[in-house]
Amino acid sequence: MPSPKGTSSILLRETTKARLDSLKTHPRETYNDVINRLIECAEDSEPLSDATIQAIEEGLLDLRAGRVFTRDEVMRKLGVE
Repeated sequence: MPSPKGTSSILLRETTKARLDSLKTHPRETYNDVINRLIECAEDSEPLSDATIQAIEEGLLDLRAGRVFTRDEVMRKLGVE
């Protein structure tokens, strides 16, 4: 039977279908709705700013250069035991 206009059929393994079933918020929720909800979770609506990316890169350079402290070292420096 052909799919309604504007839709597609996809082949899923039974295990994948079962996983989608387990993610339904109610028994009659469509797979389309489940998949769209998962896509919304995966999309980053607030990408990292240039400043944040730069700070991460600087942190990685510090890490590679060994300019790091353990938790215990920080706690001792702060006088927290």
